[in-house]
Amino acid sequence: MKTYLTIMFNSEGSTPSKVKDQLLNMGFKAAQGNYDFVYDWGEESTSVEELVWFADKVHASLKETKVYFTIETT
Repeated sequence: MKTYLTIMFNSEGSTPSKVKDQLLNMGFKAAQGNYDFVYDWGEESTSVEELVWFADKVHASLKETKVYFTIETT
């Protein structure tokens, strides 16, 4: 499973480099193409509860940055 993240920056918020560092510290990797970052869960199956918990962590990490994000797990 992989979780994909797309970020929309705000000129009044944190710099892209600060946001990138926060996400890399969470285990995301920078991506190119349709998504900005990807988190690889490996071969393990992940429950909906774990995915919501992880989305809550992303939300908390980005809360003060004034960015918008979308999250998608496949």
